[in-house]
Amino acid sequence: MVSFARSAAVLCLGLFVAAPFARPQSPAATFAPLLPPAFSGWTAAASPQTGSDPAAADAANASVLKEYGLKDFATAEYGHGSTKLKIKAMHFADATGAYGAFTFYRKAEMHPDDVGKGGAVDSHEAIFWTGTTLIDATGDHIGAEERAALQSLAFTLPQNAGPEGVPPSLPQYLPQELLDKATVHYAIGPDAYAKAGGVLPAEVIDFSRDAEAVTARYQTRDGNGILTVLEYPTPQIAGDRLKAIDVILKGTLPPSLQGGNAAALGVKRSGTLVVITSGGFSAAESEELRNAVKSQATLTWNHPEGYGNPVGREVKKTARLLLGITYLTGILGGGALLLGLFLGGGRALIRVLRGKPPSTMNDDDFISLKLR
Repeated sequence: MVSFARSAAVLCLGLFVAAPFARPQSPAATFAPLLPPAFSGWTAAASPQTGSDPAAADAANASVLKEYGLKDFATAEYGHGSTKLKIKAMHFADATGAYGAFTFYRKAEMHPDDVGKGGAVDSHEAIFWTGTTLIDATGDHIGAEERAALQSLAFTLPQNAGPEGVPPSLPQYLPQELLDKATVHYAIGPDAYAKAGGVLPAEVIDFSRDAEAVTARYQTRDGNGILTVLEYPTPQIAGDRLKAIDVILKGTLPPSLQGGNAAALGVKRSGTLVVITSGGFSAAESEELRNAVKSQATLTWNHPEGYGNPVGREVKKTARLLLGITYLTGILGGGALLLGLFLGGGRALIRVLRGKPPSTMNDDDFISLKLR
């Protein structure tokens, strides 16, 4: 009974000491609606219409939205005086889907705008993405006032600081010199790739192997051409696709590759990347463009404080908790040892000073029944 009470006391003491190191419980997550009732002086005429069916969001491109991972959407009409804006918000599973959808819906005649993480505008439409959300706004006129209002709307959208908020890295491999940024298209499925003007047959890319594709136009001295960069999970898969694409380029060309300069056609592999050139490039320009795309290993280093990154903060909290448990175990173990030496040794010392044996087992006064 004494042993049980002593163990319970030690357990309570341990919980009390370890409490400062325990991970705080976060409140229940709350999710804001995709579109607010009002922003920056613009007020919705009615509650936003919502849904999750890609066909309801865009019937003509439902398969594309499915490939990009559409989760839900909302549409609403906002008014500011006599000016109207119809806004559609599409929420995707991650930033990869939001960015990909942005490159799919962006029109080549739009000019870049700094709203959100990336935007494009013309006189009647503005489109931008931020976090895992894509915003498409249309109206009679998109001017400076409307763009400023959309920027304020972007600030209200969740940014998703976790892994789902990280945009794809593949577009960063595109050489920036002579690049027409308005023609960059990123795809993770065959329908999005084909509808965005991909020049290769989707089956030869084989998106079932977790392929990613980015295409862009370049205006060189000798002509306008297309650079296609594919990324695969492993160099082995990339090598297999390289051979399949090379067979097509050296054989009967699909219609999308016909009519260009034969010297522009070429393919190379760099690590997990497969690079293809086509169009009006010269042979030298084509080779130079392919060689400018190089696969390189990327190491991401997080500052110990996390720099505002929740993942870094959680790792630090866990390390502190484990360190606190280690300290607590050492303190309790050392305390138990000192307590044992003090009580047991002190009692033995007192018995010796009284002229008795240190242990009661050798005491003449010890009562024993001596049962046989």
